[in-house]
Amino acid sequence: MNDGHRMAALKLTLAPGWHTYWRAPGDAGIPPSFDWSKSTNLKAVAIHWPVPRTFDLGGLRSIGYEGGLVLPIELTPKAAGKPIALEAQIDIGVCKDICLPASLSLRADLSGPGKKGGAIRGALTDGPESAAKAGVKDVSCTVAPSADGLALTARLRMPPLPGKELTVVELPDPAIWVSEAKTTRQGDTLTAVADIVPPSKSFALDRSQLTITVLGQGRAVELHGCAG
Repeated sequence: MNDGHRMAALKLTLAPGWHTYWRAPGDAGIPPSFDWSKSTNLKAVAIHWPVPRTFDLGGLRSIGYEGGLVLPIELTPKAAGKPIALEAQIDIGVCKDICLPASLSLRADLSGPGKKGGAIRGALTDGPESAAKAGVKDVSCTVAPSADGLALTARLRMPPLPGKELTVVELPDPAIWVSEAKTTRQGDTLTAVADIVPPSKSFALDRSQLTITVLGQGRAVELHGCAG
């Protein structure tokens, strides 16, 4: 890439009827995990998730991809211009009538100029829209104490997405549990309410660290941080 990073991808091909999961898999999903620690000349990894879809398993909602997935992975080298020896341990869940864990060990030596990747470009194009592109005019969050932590209410002034809208609230610390958000809409205002439960009673919410994703049919909007 022009900035010295490298763009690769993980390509998964699933049997008909099987699906795997997005980074926030929903109530019935298995969250994917990635371990890059055995790689060399690797400073940072950024995963660019395409827009997922929702599934219903026994009345529980999950979020993921059916049939297959091209997952773009942006790699920042420690030493610019030098090869990256990529080694990854990846744990995912795959589901049809039942859910099964799958563990993948992958290696790749990335050097030279690389090749133009049509599948990777397509997957990057299928990513979520920014607030500006989606016409989001305002994002605000309020918090209130709850029995186990905090109740978060996010209000977004934005045009509706196609289909039934679903809101996902995430924090960078996986030890902090965030419930499935209850999403409602009135006119141009979408409201999402979620419970946040920290691992300990002492907890201060940094609203700038919140990621709020609104999913619709074939489209998504991703927002980072919200004002009080």
